Amino acid sequence: MLQDTCLRLEGLETSAPIVVCGEDHRFTVAEQLKAVGMGEDASILLEPCGRNTAPAVALAALLAAKAGEDPILLVLAADHVIRDTESFHSAVKNASDMAEQGGLVSFGVVPTSPETGYGYIKRGELVGEGYRVDAFIEKPNLDLAKEYLEEGYLWNSGMFVFKASVFLRELGKYRSDILEVCDKAMGAVFEDIDFIRPCKEAFQECSSESIDYAVMEKTGDAMVVPVSCGWSDVGSWNALWDVSEKDSQNNVICGDVLTHDVSGCYVRNEDKLIALVGVRDLVVVESDDAIMVAHKDRAQDVKSIVSCLKASEREEADLHRKVFRPWGYYDSIDFGERFQVKRIVVNPGEKLSLQMHHHRAEHWIVVSGTAKVTKSEEVFLVSENESTYIPIGVKHRLENPGAIPLEMIEVQSGSYLGEDDILRFEDSYGR
Repeated sequence: MLQDTCLRLEGLETSAPIVVCGEDHRFTVAEQLKAVGMGEDASILLEPCGRNTAPAVALAALLAAKAGEDPILLVLAADHVIRDTESFHSAVKNASDMAEQGGLVSFGVVPTSPETGYGYIKRGELVGEGYRVDAFIEKPNLDLAKEYLEEGYLWNSGMFVFKASVFLRELGKYRSDILEVCDKAMGAVFEDIDFIRPCKEAFQECSSESIDYAVMEKTGDAMVVPVSCGWSDVGSWNALWDVSEKDSQNNVICGDVLTHDVSGCYVRNEDKLIALVGVRDLVVVESDDAIMVAHKDRAQDVKSIVSCLKASEREEADLHRKVFRPWGYYDSIDFGERFQVKRIVVNPGEKLSLQMHHHRAEHWIVVSGTAKVTKSEEVFLVSENESTYIPIGVKHRLENPGAIPLEMIEVQSGSYLGEDDILRFEDSYGR
Protein backbone atom coordinates (compact mmCIF):
# COMPACT_ATOMS: atom_id res chain seq x y z
CA MET A 1 0.00 0.00 0.00
CA LEU A 2 2.97 2.30 0.56
CA GLN A 3 4.11 1.52 -2.99
CA ASP A 4 0.59 2.23 -4.30
CA THR A 5 0.55 5.59 -2.50
CA CYS A 6 3.82 6.59 -4.18
CA LEU A 7 2.88 5.28 -7.63
CA ARG A 8 -0.47 7.06 -7.42
CA LEU A 9 1.42 10.35 -7.79
CA GLU A 10 2.61 9.55 -11.31
CA GLY A 11 1.15 12.17 -13.64
CA LEU A 12 1.30 14.92 -11.01
CA GLU A 13 4.16 17.42 -10.82
CA THR A 14 5.59 16.56 -7.43
CA SER A 15 8.95 16.63 -5.71
CA ALA A 16 10.46 13.50 -4.16
CA PRO A 17 8.38 12.35 -1.19
CA ILE A 18 9.08 12.85 2.49
CA VAL A 19 8.04 9.68 4.29
CA VAL A 20 7.47 9.98 8.03
CA CYS A 21 7.67 6.70 9.92
CA GLY A 22 8.88 5.15 13.16
CA GLU A 23 12.19 3.52 13.97
CA ASP A 24 10.81 -0.02 13.68
CA HIS A 25 9.60 0.50 10.11
CA ARG A 26 12.59 2.34 8.68
CA PHE A 27 14.21 -0.51 6.76
CA THR A 28 10.89 -1.82 5.43
CA VAL A 29 10.02 1.68 4.18
CA ALA A 30 13.44 2.06 2.55
CA GLU A 31 13.04 -1.27 0.73
CA GLN A 32 9.53 -0.44 -0.48
CA LEU A 33 10.66 2.95 -1.81
CA LYS A 34 13.56 1.30 -3.65
CA ALA A 35 11.12 -1.15 -5.19
CA VAL A 36 9.26 1.72 -6.91
CA GLY A 37 12.40 3.63 -7.91
CA MET A 38 12.18 6.31 -5.21
CA GLY A 39 14.83 5.02 -2.84
CA GLU A 40 17.55 7.52 -3.78
CA ASP A 41 15.43 10.66 -3.94
CA ALA A 42 12.95 10.21 -1.07
CA SER A 43 13.59 11.56 2.42
CA ILE A 44 12.77 9.15 5.25
CA LEU A 45 12.09 11.13 8.41
CA LEU A 46 12.12 9.05 11.59
CA GLU A 47 9.82 10.04 14.43
CA PRO A 48 11.73 9.34 17.65
CA CYS A 49 8.39 8.27 19.18
CA GLY A 50 4.75 8.31 18.13
CA ARG A 51 3.00 11.62 18.82
CA ASN A 52 0.07 11.48 16.35
CA THR A 53 -0.33 13.34 13.07
CA ALA A 54 0.11 17.02 13.99
CA PRO A 55 3.74 16.65 15.14
CA ALA A 56 4.49 14.24 12.28
CA VAL A 57 3.28 16.74 9.68
CA ALA A 58 5.07 19.56 11.50
CA LEU A 59 8.40 17.71 11.23
CA ALA A 60 7.84 17.17 7.50
CA ALA A 61 6.80 20.80 6.95
CA LEU A 62 9.91 22.07 8.75
CA LEU A 63 12.10 19.76 6.66
CA ALA A 64 10.39 20.80 3.40
CA ALA A 65 10.85 24.49 4.21
CA LYS A 66 14.45 24.05 5.32
CA ALA A 67 15.90 25.39 2.07
CA GLY A 68 14.05 28.68 2.54
CA GLU A 69 11.32 27.73 0.06
CA ASP A 70 7.61 27.53 0.79
CA PRO A 71 6.38 24.36 -0.93
CA ILE A 72 2.81 23.16 -1.14
CA LEU A 73 2.54 19.90 0.81
CA LEU A 74 0.29 17.01 -0.20
CA VAL A 75 -0.24 15.00 2.99
CA LEU A 76 -1.22 11.36 2.38
CA ALA A 77 -1.54 8.29 4.56
CA ALA A 78 0.22 5.14 3.38
CA ASP A 79 -2.76 2.85 3.99
CA HIS A 80 -5.50 4.27 1.74
CA VAL A 81 -7.08 2.64 -1.30
CA ILE A 82 -7.98 4.94 -4.21
CA ARG A 83 -9.45 3.20 -7.25
CA ASP A 84 -10.00 6.24 -9.49
CA THR A 85 -6.58 7.88 -9.84
CA GLU A 86 -7.78 10.37 -12.47
CA SER A 87 -10.42 11.81 -10.13
CA PHE A 88 -7.87 11.92 -7.33
CA HIS A 89 -5.44 13.87 -9.53
CA SER A 90 -8.16 16.34 -10.45
CA ALA A 91 -8.95 16.90 -6.76
CA VAL A 92 -5.26 17.40 -5.95
CA LYS A 93 -4.97 20.09 -8.62
CA ASN A 94 -8.09 21.88 -7.34
CA ALA A 95 -6.85 21.65 -3.75
CA SER A 96 -3.41 22.96 -4.78
CA ASP A 97 -5.00 26.06 -6.34
CA MET A 98 -6.86 26.73 -3.09
CA ALA A 99 -3.72 26.11 -1.03
CA GLU A 100 -1.84 28.61 -3.19
CA GLN A 101 -4.34 31.21 -1.96
CA GLY A 102 -3.64 30.34 1.68
CA GLY A 103 -6.21 27.64 2.36
CA LEU A 104 -5.67 24.52 4.46
CA VAL A 105 -7.52 22.04 2.30
CA SER A 106 -9.04 18.70 3.26
CA PHE A 107 -10.25 16.09 0.80
CA GLY A 108 -13.90 15.36 1.55
CA VAL A 109 -14.98 12.01 0.14
CA VAL A 110 -18.54 11.94 -1.19
CA PRO A 111 -20.22 9.24 0.96
CA THR A 112 -21.69 6.10 -0.55
CA SER A 113 -23.22 4.81 2.71
CA PRO A 114 -23.92 5.96 6.29
CA GLU A 115 -20.55 4.96 7.73
CA THR A 116 -19.99 5.20 11.49
CA GLY A 117 -16.22 4.60 11.27
CA TYR A 118 -15.39 7.94 9.60
CA GLY A 119 -15.49 11.54 10.73
CA TYR A 120 -17.57 13.96 8.62
CA ILE A 121 -17.13 17.46 7.17
CA LYS A 122 -20.00 19.93 6.85
CA ARG A 123 -19.62 22.15 3.81
CA GLY A 124 -20.03 25.91 3.99
CA GLU A 125 -19.66 28.68 1.39
CA LEU A 126 -18.66 27.69 -2.16
CA VAL A 127 -15.13 28.87 -3.03
CA GLY A 128 -13.81 28.03 -6.49
CA GLU A 129 -13.78 24.25 -6.90
CA GLY A 130 -14.27 23.69 -3.17
CA TYR A 131 -15.97 24.96 -0.03
CA ARG A 132 -15.17 26.59 3.26
CA VAL A 133 -15.49 24.13 6.12
CA ASP A 134 -18.46 24.76 8.38
CA ALA A 135 -17.58 22.03 10.86
CA PHE A 136 -15.56 18.88 11.42
CA ILE A 137 -17.73 16.22 13.04
CA GLU A 138 -16.67 13.19 15.09
CA LYS A 139 -17.59 9.64 14.11
CA PRO A 140 -21.41 9.48 14.50
CA ASN A 141 -23.84 6.76 15.46
CA LEU A 142 -25.83 5.13 12.64
CA ASP A 143 -28.86 7.43 12.88
CA LEU A 144 -26.70 10.55 12.67
CA ALA A 145 -24.67 9.04 9.84
CA LYS A 146 -27.90 8.58 7.86
CA GLU A 147 -28.81 12.22 8.46
CA TYR A 148 -25.36 13.38 7.37
CA LEU A 149 -25.64 11.34 4.19
CA GLU A 150 -28.99 12.98 3.32
CA GLU A 151 -27.68 16.47 4.11
CA GLY A 152 -24.63 16.20 1.83
CA TYR A 153 -21.89 15.95 4.45
CA LEU A 154 -18.54 14.52 3.33
CA TRP A 155 -16.30 11.86 4.85
CA ASN A 156 -13.12 13.28 6.35
CA SER A 157 -10.40 11.39 4.43
CA GLY A 158 -7.41 12.54 6.51
CA MET A 159 -5.63 13.81 3.35
CA PHE A 160 -4.61 17.46 3.13
CA VAL A 161 -3.00 20.11 0.92
CA PHE A 162 -1.48 23.36 2.23
CA LYS A 163 1.61 25.53 2.08
CA ALA A 164 4.24 24.59 4.61
CA SER A 165 4.32 28.17 5.95
CA VAL A 166 0.53 28.34 6.34
CA PHE A 167 0.35 25.09 8.29
CA LEU A 168 3.25 26.06 10.53
CA ARG A 169 1.73 29.51 11.09
CA GLU A 170 -1.63 28.06 12.14
CA LEU A 171 0.02 25.38 14.28
CA GLY A 172 1.98 28.11 16.02
CA LYS A 173 -1.24 30.08 16.57
CA TYR A 174 -3.22 27.23 18.14
CA ARG A 175 -0.59 24.78 19.44
CA SER A 176 2.61 26.75 19.83
CA ASP A 177 3.90 24.11 22.25
CA ILE A 178 3.92 21.47 19.48
CA LEU A 179 5.59 23.78 16.99
CA GLU A 180 8.28 24.82 19.47
CA VAL A 181 9.19 21.23 20.32
CA CYS A 182 9.23 20.16 16.66
CA ASP A 183 11.32 23.16 15.69
CA LYS A 184 13.78 22.34 18.45
CA ALA A 185 13.93 18.67 17.40
CA MET A 186 14.57 19.59 13.75
CA GLY A 187 17.17 22.14 14.84
CA ALA A 188 19.31 19.26 16.12
CA VAL A 189 18.55 16.81 13.30
CA PHE A 190 21.22 14.47 11.97
CA GLU A 191 21.35 12.19 8.94
CA ASP A 192 21.94 8.48 9.47
CA ILE A 193 22.68 6.81 6.09
CA ASP A 194 19.25 6.88 4.38
CA PHE A 195 17.41 8.36 7.37
CA ILE A 196 16.81 11.78 8.89
CA ARG A 197 16.64 11.75 12.69
CA PRO A 198 15.18 14.67 14.68
CA CYS A 199 16.53 15.08 18.20
CA LYS A 200 14.95 12.37 20.34
CA GLU A 201 15.39 14.17 23.66
CA ALA A 202 13.58 17.24 22.35
CA PHE A 203 10.78 15.40 20.54
CA GLN A 204 9.89 13.23 23.53
CA GLU A 205 8.58 16.38 25.22
CA CYS A 206 5.99 16.85 22.43
CA SER A 207 2.26 16.50 23.10
CA SER A 208 0.34 13.86 21.16
CA GLU A 209 -2.31 15.46 18.97
CA SER A 210 -4.01 14.90 15.64
CA ILE A 211 -3.80 17.45 12.86
CA ASP A 212 -7.61 17.80 13.01
CA TYR A 213 -7.68 18.74 16.70
CA ALA A 214 -4.51 20.84 16.62
CA VAL A 215 -5.23 22.93 13.52
CA MET A 216 -8.04 22.01 11.14
CA GLU A 217 -10.92 22.34 13.63
CA LYS A 218 -9.64 25.71 14.89
CA THR A 219 -8.34 27.58 11.85
CA GLY A 220 -10.48 30.02 9.91
CA ASP A 221 -8.77 28.96 6.68
CA ALA A 222 -10.05 25.36 6.55
CA MET A 223 -11.32 24.39 3.10
CA VAL A 224 -12.61 21.15 1.60
CA VAL A 225 -12.55 19.73 -1.92
CA PRO A 226 -15.19 17.04 -2.61
CA VAL A 227 -13.84 13.92 -4.32
CA SER A 228 -15.33 10.67 -5.59
CA CYS A 229 -12.35 8.44 -6.27
CA GLY A 230 -13.18 5.01 -4.88
CA TRP A 231 -11.52 5.87 -1.57
CA SER A 232 -11.21 3.72 1.54
CA ASP A 233 -8.86 4.13 4.49
CA VAL A 234 -8.89 0.35 5.02
CA GLY A 235 -9.22 0.98 8.73
CA SER A 236 -10.71 -2.42 9.51
CA TRP A 237 -10.80 -5.99 8.23
CA ASN A 238 -14.34 -5.29 7.04
CA ALA A 239 -13.03 -2.39 4.94
CA LEU A 240 -10.30 -4.63 3.51
CA TRP A 241 -12.94 -7.19 2.56
CA ASP A 242 -14.92 -4.41 0.91
CA VAL A 243 -12.06 -3.27 -1.37
CA SER A 244 -10.72 -6.76 -2.25
CA GLU A 245 -11.61 -9.03 -5.14
CA LYS A 246 -14.25 -11.61 -4.17
CA ASP A 247 -15.21 -15.08 -5.39
CA SER A 248 -18.69 -16.24 -6.45
CA GLN A 249 -19.72 -16.63 -2.79
CA ASN A 250 -18.59 -13.12 -1.86
CA ASN A 251 -15.52 -14.43 -0.04
CA VAL A 252 -12.06 -12.87 -0.11
CA ILE A 253 -9.58 -15.76 -0.04
CA CYS A 254 -5.83 -15.21 0.37
CA GLY A 255 -3.60 -18.25 0.76
CA ASP A 256 -4.18 -21.98 1.28
CA VAL A 257 -7.90 -22.08 2.15
CA LEU A 258 -10.65 -24.66 1.65
CA THR A 259 -14.32 -23.70 2.02
CA HIS A 260 -17.67 -25.47 1.95
CA ASP A 261 -20.95 -23.56 2.17
CA VAL A 262 -19.16 -20.36 3.18
CA SER A 263 -20.06 -16.78 2.17
CA GLY A 264 -19.17 -13.19 2.91
CA CYS A 265 -15.90 -14.08 4.67
CA TYR A 266 -12.40 -12.62 4.62
CA VAL A 267 -9.82 -15.42 5.02
CA ARG A 268 -6.06 -14.93 4.91
CA ASN A 269 -3.24 -17.26 5.88
CA GLU A 270 0.53 -17.35 5.65
CA ASP A 271 1.38 -20.89 6.63
CA LYS A 272 -1.25 -23.40 7.81
CA LEU A 273 -4.20 -24.70 5.78
CA ILE A 274 -7.46 -23.07 6.86
CA ALA A 275 -10.73 -25.01 6.33
CA LEU A 276 -14.13 -23.36 6.84
CA VAL A 277 -17.51 -25.08 6.78
CA GLY A 278 -20.99 -23.54 6.97
CA VAL A 279 -20.09 -20.06 8.24
CA ARG A 280 -21.02 -16.54 7.18
CA ASP A 281 -19.43 -13.07 7.47
CA LEU A 282 -16.31 -14.03 9.39
CA VAL A 283 -12.79 -12.63 9.38
CA VAL A 284 -10.19 -15.38 9.78
CA VAL A 285 -6.52 -14.36 9.70
CA GLU A 286 -3.61 -16.72 10.37
CA SER A 287 -0.09 -15.38 10.78
CA ASP A 288 3.13 -16.98 11.95
CA ASP A 289 2.37 -16.32 15.60
CA ALA A 290 -1.41 -16.11 16.01
CA ILE A 291 -4.85 -16.84 14.55
CA MET A 292 -7.72 -14.36 14.78
CA VAL A 293 -11.40 -15.26 14.22
CA ALA A 294 -14.05 -12.54 14.41
CA HIS A 295 -17.41 -11.63 12.95
CA LYS A 296 -16.99 -8.90 10.35
CA ASP A 297 -19.23 -6.55 12.31
CA ARG A 298 -17.05 -6.99 15.40
CA ALA A 299 -13.59 -7.09 13.81
CA GLN A 300 -12.66 -3.64 15.13
CA ASP A 301 -13.00 -5.03 18.66
CA VAL A 302 -9.64 -6.74 18.15
CA LYS A 303 -8.28 -3.78 20.14
CA SER A 304 -9.80 -5.47 23.22
CA ILE A 305 -7.71 -8.57 22.53
CA VAL A 306 -4.60 -6.40 22.15
CA SER A 307 -5.37 -4.84 25.54
CA CYS A 308 -5.65 -8.33 27.06
CA LEU A 309 -2.31 -9.33 25.52
CA LYS A 310 -0.63 -6.28 26.97
CA ALA A 311 -2.24 -6.75 30.38
CA SER A 312 -1.04 -10.36 30.41
CA GLU A 313 2.42 -9.23 29.27
CA ARG A 314 2.23 -11.59 26.31
CA GLU A 315 5.09 -11.16 23.84
CA GLU A 316 2.61 -11.31 20.93
CA ALA A 317 1.56 -7.76 21.82
CA ASP A 318 4.94 -6.42 20.71
CA LEU A 319 6.87 -9.10 18.81
CA HIS A 320 6.33 -11.03 15.60
CA ARG A 321 7.91 -14.29 14.57
CA LYS A 322 9.09 -12.82 11.30
CA VAL A 323 11.30 -9.74 11.77
CA PHE A 324 12.58 -7.66 8.87
CA ARG A 325 16.06 -6.20 8.92
CA PRO A 326 17.95 -4.04 6.37
CA TRP A 327 19.81 -7.14 5.15
CA GLY A 328 16.73 -9.40 4.86
CA TYR A 329 14.69 -11.09 7.61
CA TYR A 330 14.61 -13.86 10.18
CA ASP A 331 11.76 -16.14 11.29
CA SER A 332 11.84 -17.64 14.79
CA ILE A 333 10.83 -21.23 14.05
CA ASP A 334 11.10 -22.74 17.54
CA PHE A 335 12.41 -21.93 21.00
CA GLY A 336 12.63 -23.45 24.43
CA GLU A 337 14.77 -23.36 27.55
CA ARG A 338 18.34 -22.53 26.47
CA PHE A 339 17.71 -22.88 22.70
CA GLN A 340 16.16 -21.05 19.76
CA VAL A 341 15.91 -21.93 16.05
CA LYS A 342 15.69 -19.26 13.34
CA ARG A 343 15.34 -19.31 9.57
CA ILE A 344 17.52 -16.49 8.25
CA VAL A 345 17.34 -15.01 4.75
CA VAL A 346 20.06 -12.57 3.66
CA ASN A 347 19.50 -10.59 0.45
CA PRO A 348 22.16 -10.70 -2.30
CA GLY A 349 25.11 -8.42 -1.56
CA GLU A 350 24.00 -7.68 2.01
CA LYS A 351 25.76 -8.42 5.28
CA LEU A 352 25.02 -8.45 8.98
CA SER A 353 27.01 -6.43 11.47
CA LEU A 354 30.36 -7.59 12.81
CA GLN A 355 29.21 -8.68 16.26
CA MET A 356 29.69 -10.82 19.32
CA HIS A 357 27.38 -12.45 21.91
CA HIS A 358 28.14 -12.83 25.61
CA HIS A 359 25.58 -15.52 26.41
CA ARG A 360 24.91 -17.66 23.32
CA ALA A 361 26.64 -19.81 20.74
CA GLU A 362 25.31 -20.25 17.20
CA HIS A 363 25.28 -23.10 14.69
CA TRP A 364 24.70 -22.04 11.05
CA ILE A 365 23.47 -24.51 8.41
CA VAL A 366 23.25 -23.20 4.83
CA VAL A 367 20.11 -24.37 3.02
CA SER A 368 20.55 -22.46 -0.24
CA GLY A 369 23.05 -19.95 -1.59
CA THR A 370 26.55 -19.29 -0.27
CA ALA A 371 27.54 -17.66 3.01
CA LYS A 372 30.71 -15.66 3.54
CA VAL A 373 31.56 -16.11 7.22
CA THR A 374 33.94 -14.07 9.37
CA LYS A 375 34.88 -15.91 12.58
CA SER A 376 37.49 -14.13 14.65
CA GLU A 377 40.38 -13.54 12.20
CA GLU A 378 39.24 -16.30 9.81
CA VAL A 379 37.15 -15.60 6.66
CA PHE A 380 35.70 -18.49 4.64
CA LEU A 381 32.76 -19.62 2.48
CA VAL A 382 30.01 -22.03 3.55
CA SER A 383 28.00 -23.62 0.73
CA GLU A 384 24.67 -25.47 0.60
CA ASN A 385 24.40 -28.43 3.00
CA GLU A 386 27.45 -27.22 4.92
CA SER A 387 27.57 -25.70 8.41
CA THR A 388 29.77 -23.80 10.84
CA TYR A 389 29.81 -23.09 14.58
CA ILE A 390 30.24 -19.71 16.32
CA PRO A 391 31.28 -20.12 19.99
CA ILE A 392 30.23 -17.71 22.75
CA GLY A 393 32.34 -14.56 22.81
CA VAL A 394 33.76 -14.93 19.29
CA LYS A 395 33.56 -11.93 16.95
CA HIS A 396 31.68 -12.92 13.76
CA ARG A 397 29.86 -11.70 10.66
CA LEU A 398 27.55 -13.23 8.03
CA GLU A 399 27.49 -12.02 4.40
CA ASN A 400 25.81 -13.03 1.15
CA PRO A 401 28.33 -12.59 -1.69
CA GLY A 402 26.07 -14.32 -4.22
CA ALA A 403 23.38 -13.29 -6.70
CA ILE A 404 20.55 -15.25 -5.02
CA PRO A 405 19.15 -14.99 -1.47
CA LEU A 406 21.12 -16.84 1.19
CA GLU A 407 18.83 -19.06 3.25
CA MET A 408 20.11 -20.72 6.38
CA ILE A 409 19.04 -22.24 9.69
CA GLU A 410 20.53 -20.82 12.87
CA VAL A 411 20.43 -22.82 16.10
CA GLN A 412 21.18 -20.70 19.16
CA SER A 413 22.08 -22.22 22.52
CA GLY A 414 22.96 -20.56 25.79
CA SER A 415 21.76 -19.07 29.05
CA TYR A 416 20.22 -15.95 27.47
CA LEU A 417 18.87 -15.64 23.91
CA GLY A 418 17.45 -12.10 23.81
CA GLU A 419 18.01 -9.85 20.78
CA ASP A 420 19.79 -7.33 23.01
CA ASP A 421 22.70 -9.72 23.53
CA ILE A 422 24.55 -8.18 20.58
CA LEU A 423 27.76 -6.19 20.82
CA ARG A 424 28.32 -4.55 17.41
CA PHE A 425 31.81 -3.59 16.28
CA GLU A 426 30.96 -2.51 12.72
CA ASP A 427 27.65 -2.12 10.90
CA SER A 428 26.85 -1.00 7.35
CA TYR A 429 23.44 0.27 8.47
CA GLY A 430 24.54 2.55 11.30
CA ARG A 431 22.85 0.63 14.11
